[in-house]
Amino acid sequence: MTLTNAKLSELLAAAGAEADGHRRKAYERAAAAALGWDEEASEILASGRSLTELPAIGAGLAARLEEWIEEEREPPPPPAARRGFLTRAEVRRILVDHPFADAPAADLQMHTVYSDGKATVAAMAEAASALGRSLIAVTDHSTGQPVPRGMTAEESLRQNREVVEVNEELARTGEEFRVVRGIEMNLSPSGEPALDAEERRQYPWVIGSFHSSLRGTSDQTARYLSALRSGSFHVLGHPTCRRFGRRPGLQAEWEKVFEAAAESGVAVEINAHPHRQDLPVELAEIAVAAGCMFSLGTDAHSTGELAFFDFGLAIAVAAGVPEERIINFVPAERFVELVGAA
Repeated sequence: MTLTNAKLSELLAAAGAEADGHRRKAYERAAAAALGWDEEASEILASGRSLTELPAIGAGLAARLEEWIEEEREPPPPPAARRGFLTRAEVRRILVDHPFADAPAADLQMHTVYSDGKATVAAMAEAASALGRSLIAVTDHSTGQPVPRGMTAEESLRQNREVVEVNEELARTGEEFRVVRGIEMNLSPSGEPALDAEERRQYPWVIGSFHSSLRGTSDQTARYLSALRSGSFHVLGHPTCRRFGRRPGLQAEWEKVFEAAAESGVAVEINAHPHRQDLPVELAEIAVAAGCMFSLGTDAHSTGELAFFDFGLAIAVAAGVPEERIINFVPAERFVELVGAA
């Protein structure tokens, strides 16, 4: 059977685990890059093209991939930290001819220069609009811990001014696209919000996310339930906190967590970053059964990463999430009204 990019990614990662120094890094970099390859490597090879067209693949790795494809080499079972990730080639197949692929939708998590992003609000808005997004929520990080870096009070004020200026310019030119001011608020390991009620009122859209104590293997249900019952945020961000090749994510009784989210009116995020894909499909299915609402966000830290949105859509399709349960499909004007944004 033809080797998929997912299997090639795992073969690259397994080879990297046995290599040293720069070779190890090259394998690891290629394994992660394979998630984003637009075409199946086996199809590129069959067409007579060079595998060096693929990101992170030089001549040496191209020869290794060609050898594996010709041998139909099967990878070992992936460890938990690399399990259940879609590749872009799979995403394209899932979304082909699906209405979600071309429907106007909002991107509800991203970061700018005001925290740890690389682009301004205006640049992110322009790039997202060009990709067909209907609205973006700018969700720079809050304070509460050193990593990721959060906005200072001065940066928050400057961010707000830029959001206002961008929306004024959009209104002047007659564009329907809007920018909503949000924040990704840190949640402590015990589920406590980093911002008090007065601070949260500055932001119409609040994502609550765990960013510390993420590598434990014990059951973490209590921290999720504590956070969800605080009534301090609209969306539970990247719920498992998994990262490709780095950590498998937190463990919890997910039925209880998602039932609590549905009861408290908190949406769960499908984080579309290829190296997060969080919720994964199997957990998104459980959240659907629990009655949850869903929020999709690229978690982009640059304009180029805004193109990750289709990963989130594909997970939603694969998990059977109904369109009416995806907040991103609420018309921009209605979304602004619902969250009380100016």
